[in-house]
Amino acid sequence: MDPTLESPEFIERLRQGDRVAFGQVVKTHHNMLLATARTLLSAADAEEAVQDAWIAAYRAIAKFEGRSLLRTWLTRIVINQARMMLRKGGREIQFNPIDERAPLDHRFRDDGHWDHPPQHWDLNGPDALLTRDELRHCMEKTLGKMPDNQRLVLELRDLQGMDFDDICNMLDVSASNVRVLLHRARARLFELVDHFQETGEC
Repeated sequence: MDPTLESPEFIERLRQGDRVAFGQVVKTHHNMLLATARTLLSAADAEEAVQDAWIAAYRAIAKFEGRSLLRTWLTRIVINQARMMLRKGGREIQFNPIDERAPLDHRFRDDGHWDHPPQHWDLNGPDALLTRDELRHCMEKTLGKMPDNQRLVLELRDLQGMDFDDICNMLDVSASNVRVLLHRARARLFELVDHFQETGEC
């Protein structure tokens, strides 16, 4: 991310309606916002949500007070647009973790030690190159089946590198809930990769 796009001088240009500056923001953040929307929506709906978010952002930018990063503000707008589209389709996102068994619970004994330790992940050599595409396909499949709340938190934290505080403010949820959702999402991916290494299958 270009730090100059978060500078007070640049933000003031945006507030004053500078279209060139706004174009720079779109060019810098569009793909990231699209990736965020795609964690919740189909590809076509994600495109629509992001386009609507850009329109909403342009209309509201004069009132942007800089209490969060511009990037965080834009992401919140996209998530709100996505949530509105989900509500229209009769879906909601539950950000309080639902009581469920943690994906890796069965891998540990009562004393906290591994009952079934992870396989050694060999990431080198010709065999690894041949299976990399298949593993990527398996990961995409797992992400597609992951609950919306877990997938979104994983995208914001691990793929976009957002701070926990920003994610909590953006989603209006507690830090403990965000950490639980992130842990469960990471555990699902860990279990997938370990299973793939062991069996060669998803």
